[in-house]
Amino acid sequence: MINVGIIGFGTVGTGTASILLNNRDILRERTGIDINLRRIADLDIKRDRGIKLPKGILTAKTEELLDDPDIHIVVELIGGTTVAKDVILKAISKGKHVVTANKALLATHGAEIFRAAGKQKVELGFEASVAGGIPIVKVIREGLVANRIRAVYGIINGTTNYILTKMTEEKAEFSEVLKEAQKLGYAEADPTYDIEGIDSAHKLAILASLSYGPRFSIKDVYREGISWISPMDIEFARELGYKLKLLAIAKESDGKVELRVHPTMVPEEYLISKVDGVYNAVYVEGDAVGSTLYYGRGAGDMPTGSAVVSDIADIARNIVTNSVGRISLDPSRKGKSLMKMDDVQSMYYFRFSAIDKPGVLSKISGILGKYNISIVSVIQKGRHEGKAVPLVVLTHRAKEKNVLAALKEINRLSIVAGKSVFIRVEGKEGDR
Repeated sequence: MINVGIIGFGTVGTGTASILLNNRDILRERTGIDINLRRIADLDIKRDRGIKLPKGILTAKTEELLDDPDIHIVVELIGGTTVAKDVILKAISKGKHVVTANKALLATHGAEIFRAAGKQKVELGFEASVAGGIPIVKVIREGLVANRIRAVYGIINGTTNYILTKMTEEKAEFSEVLKEAQKLGYAEADPTYDIEGIDSAHKLAILASLSYGPRFSIKDVYREGISWISPMDIEFARELGYKLKLLAIAKESDGKVELRVHPTMVPEEYLISKVDGVYNAVYVEGDAVGSTLYYGRGAGDMPTGSAVVSDIADIARNIVTNSVGRISLDPSRKGKSLMKMDDVQSMYYFRFSAIDKPGVLSKISGILGKYNISIVSVIQKGRHEGKAVPLVVLTHRAKEKNVLAALKEINRLSIVAGKSVFIRVEGKEGDR
């Protein structure tokens, strides 16, 4: 028998406990191991979570769980980067294997935690830290182990995907859709981590570390949110044949890795552009396998609990077969270096608020040409001579630092009213 202790009995903790209790027979049949939920620690042990627990399983004292010599696997579901870190390191120091869903902790202190686990020769499972029920960690660690990973693109935050989907379908303003998402429970009362791309950046740091070697952290990820996106830009994207998504992108180029989270225009015929609502999807390109796509629910008690229990089952097998450490996650091994955002190359969408008069486009295109930015297409809506109108430009691939320099110069022109908008565009140039 392999005994499990859960620390943190919130949404994911409840889902995990429910699966371990209700599917114990299925787990035994499929693994040949009896996986027993022995203890749950939480500060609140009186609130009804809607599931029936064995008598005496709950405790308000984390130490009772950590000090129990019969518990083999500790599941950390507290969240945050302080108490959770202490709990995990204490569990590791006592020789216990650990499963966590804590993306913020791993993206901030992952190297320290992985070193501790390696030193103690214990397992660290973290499937639930990225994309909920989608087994993307296992895919990269095991399924694509024979591949050099060329790129990882992800819609890995359901809140922002829901908001952008609703803005696209209903041509609604960001603030209106955010309120609706909060009312439905898809967005937190304080939605900052979601709408500013922080949650996605945490997850991308983990995926990049799996794919490219060193322990990338949240500090390595360039990040933009979606709060500034307008229905106007979504509509122009549609006219150009694109949809707008908050993408997390890790891509190897010239021996370096670019890591970025930002609103991105994706060709509407791409499968990932068809992922709507609260769903997640992760595209992975390997040198041997080519392009692959993984789709499913990225959050929730049961999808995330499913990922937690998957790690528990894997670790239980490794304990029983004496194969702990069969997959190396050494944070000190040599990996790819980080590319500066200035050196990233992409296609770009620009929207200028330009005065409607002769010669405006030639002035703007002249500055773009000066910085080696060539134009694919142009859209101008309406004619209001002498007044500002939207002027939309789609470019070929260009370097980020050249784009920023060109926009700085264009924004100083008297023929441009207000700050110009730019959105990065992914996809092969020949696709449009």
